[in-house]
Amino acid sequence: MRIPAHSVCTAIRDDIVAGVYERGSRLTEELLARRYGVSRVPVREALRTLEAEGFVVTRRHAGACVAEPTEQEAGDLLEMRMLLEPLGASRAAQRRTEAHLKVLRGLVRLGQERARRGNSEDLRSLGGWFHETLAQACGSPALTAMLTQLRHKIAWMYSVEASASPADSWAEHGAIVDAVARGDSERARALTALHTERATAAHRLRPGPGGDRAERVRNSQHPVNTPNLRY
Repeated sequence: MRIPAHSVCTAIRDDIVAGVYERGSRLTEELLARRYGVSRVPVREALRTLEAEGFVVTRRHAGACVAEPTEQEAGDLLEMRMLLEPLGASRAAQRRTEAHLKVLRGLVRLGQERARRGNSEDLRSLGGWFHETLAQACGSPALTAMLTQLRHKIAWMYSVEASASPADSWAEHGAIVDAVARGDSERARALTALHTERATAAHRLRPGPGGDRAERVRNSQHPVNTPNLRY
């Protein structure tokens, strides 16, 4: 059975973000095909997609390599998220379905419960699912795709400090859902803008080789093939 290129792309992207492949390291089709148990054809297609997304670059005499983002490029991503997430929430207030609302409310209940228990790892995953669902509720495949790509890249370049007041963060999530449920696009936009601004302050650029932040950022080591990236 032929493995779809998008599945191979997801696996390679997850490994790049998780730190399995170092910044600047070569990505040879033969080794990747062997690692993921596929032919070189889907690997070649996946590398083209990842290059378009900015995770991979092609270098003369070296071929495909993991990209090495600069500090400025990393900072631009946070600014883009601060602009696009409020837009997504505003659109979600106009276009969400009852199914979206059911999932969002369920995530808020779980998040508030976990916040009381102080389980930070669960909260990180739930927060990622919340923002992913909110992005899907915007009714714009293009905007959803952009927000998804931003989440991947931000997880690649930044670590996130645990919130000192997770209950407050989940109260903000709940207020956003209430605004979306009422169809109040302006309030949904404003609340999401404030929430995103506060969340951005907890992001810390991952240090590059030798601790040199100004040149590039380097990802930390995580388990291979992390299935979903959350923040």
